[in-house]
Amino acid sequence: MAARSGVALIVISKAPVPGRSKTRLCPPCEPTEAAELAEAALCDTLAAVAHTPAPRRLLALDGEPGAWLPPGFELHAQRGHGLGERLGDALGLARGPALVVGMDTPQLTPWLLTAATRRLLEPGVDAVLGPALDGGYWAIGLRRPDTRVFEGVPMSTPHTGNAQLLRLRSLGLRTAVLPALRDVDTMEDAWLVAREAPRTRFARAVRALSAHATQDEQTVPEAARRARFELPYR
Repeated sequence: MAARSGVALIVISKAPVPGRSKTRLCPPCEPTEAAELAEAALCDTLAAVAHTPAPRRLLALDGEPGAWLPPGFELHAQRGHGLGERLGDALGLARGPALVVGMDTPQLTPWLLTAATRRLLEPGVDAVLGPALDGGYWAIGLRRPDTRVFEGVPMSTPHTGNAQLLRLRSLGLRTAVLPALRDVDTMEDAWLVAREAPRTRFARAVRALSAHATQDEQTVPEAARRARFELPYR
């Protein structure tokens, strides 16, 4: 089947299962609590994608789908031995221009996604990259699938974003940089993102968690406590 015009939107994610998703939130979270936050973040991400104009919407999933998966998404199992291979395979599923995002940025909006896809289709742009504040990246888009873009790029390091940008440009791909976002890797990140996007399902889950959390200073780091106390609860 020929690819339709426009930019396909892809979400790549693990299924939100205790002990497998958002494990870096433990501690202070219990595995079940981390999975609840992961599901909320994934739901917000899928909702943003669902409300963004796109010829196709795909979910590249590691695990089994649940009731959280909305209609309108093509479901594909992730393939590859590492994140780079899995990203390359996911982008290849689109058979044309595509933007892939993870589920670590629940503050993502249709406006941001639309701006990213439009940027990718601008003359003189072959790729887009959305840097994350921790040194990684929250989105990558290609005009044409090319698995070479992930070769030699170390994943999940403080230098991944810069390494990915250098790799794109080393292949001669004219790359536009998108706005930087904070992704959720720690509880401090979770509080700050919840404060930034207080109407999201993720923010509600964080507030629910904080409502049941203890005040033990060893349970919640100081920076996270400060962010929690500044969070608009109502």
